[in-house]
Amino acid sequence: MERMLIGETPQHIGESVRLAGWVHIRRDHGKLIFIDLRDRSGKIQMIIVPDHVEAYEAAKGVRNEFVIDIVGKVKSRPGGAQNEKISTGNVEIEVEQLKVLAVAENVLPVEPSSDTLDVNLKTLLDNRQLSLRNAKVNAIFRIYSSMLRAYDAVLSQDGFLEIKTPKILSSATEGGANFFKVKYFDRSAYLAQSPQFYKQAGVGAFERVFEIGTVFRAEPHFTTRHVNEYTGLDAEMGFIESFSDVMDELEKTMMFIFKTFQDECAEEMALHEAQMPSIVAIPRLKLTEALQILEQQYGKKMEDGVVDIDPEGERLIGEYVKKEYGSDLVFLTHYPTVARPFYVMPNEDPQFTDSFDLLFRGLEIASGGQRIHNYADLAKNIQLHGLNPDEFKHYLDNFRFGMPPHGGWGLGSERIVQKLLGLKSVKEAILFPRDVKRLTP
Repeated sequence: MERMLIGETPQHIGESVRLAGWVHIRRDHGKLIFIDLRDRSGKIQMIIVPDHVEAYEAAKGVRNEFVIDIVGKVKSRPGGAQNEKISTGNVEIEVEQLKVLAVAENVLPVEPSSDTLDVNLKTLLDNRQLSLRNAKVNAIFRIYSSMLRAYDAVLSQDGFLEIKTPKILSSATEGGANFFKVKYFDRSAYLAQSPQFYKQAGVGAFERVFEIGTVFRAEPHFTTRHVNEYTGLDAEMGFIESFSDVMDELEKTMMFIFKTFQDECAEEMALHEAQMPSIVAIPRLKLTEALQILEQQYGKKMEDGVVDIDPEGERLIGEYVKKEYGSDLVFLTHYPTVARPFYVMPNEDPQFTDSFDLLFRGLEIASGGQRIHNYADLAKNIQLHGLNPDEFKHYLDNFRFGMPPHGGWGLGSERIVQKLLGLKSVKEAILFPRDVKRLTP
């Protein structure tokens, strides 16, 4: 008999089926043994009675997280609704055969069957292999998977080509010191801080490209929103009129992702009591306007001469935009030239750039804008940033051979899920996170 998934059992009432999965909970009531079995499609209650002697004896030794294989009859559960969409909560299995495929330790460091899994972050992550089996934790990554599929789908529909760029580079992408240096045979190399240079090269060949790939940042942060390895959702598009075109495309992308959450992830969202993001036009505020709002509405003022926004300011602007516009997101635009990399297009006012950050519920999730596409202007800007153009020869070659006006973004995938579900730390939205102190499991 072929194995059936638990989610398929409601269509087989009265039939014998074979199931396999993990013991979620085992309960004894008198001489009866009840087991909730779990597989990738859901959970189902099973009952083992003494009449099925071999199955009953095998069940006596079963504990939570044992992996078992059973054969049994699907029955309507007492009091269950009878309809075409009957759920596994309305059926149960009377077990006739039971085989243990793998055992679990007597004492589990965390309990996957817990509704809350109320443990601290260190315990949660130290025991990641087991905590991922918890329904609430598991739901995070089902939502994450839906987001990745949606990102791929919407950009593919809009003519973007998916690419994969190298993560071992001969030089640091954006300069500075926040890179990991590695030994590469007889020389040094660097882990990619972003796919920026390569996705711009992709524009020269394909016009529109995107990547879902790993990014490394050697920043010694100890915050709830930073890690040293994350998955970036990048895109770059050619033949733009201005950086507004880039924001238009990113807005469309975010709305598609939110609609996907709405259509596919209602059950997972409910486990976290998460509120669906508003699907409305995203407001666009110049950074200087946002700073004025902070001062006028909240009495918050940045240091004299500083045209930038801190995490508290982002949170407050998020609250303001939600109240005034009904939006969970906001574009902050025209960041100062000194605060942006050398490849970002200067604005008509040269102290600012044609760039943006996208905030989601008060947290920056994306940064982007228009890029410099003229060879001479780019070489000059590299020098203005205190860097040597000779060290960027291969990058500059893209522009020697003709590059259209273009722009793009880098979007932090895990931060989207963090804010969507109200997770306390972005590390909860990463399967096996890496930070300053964590290299295992």
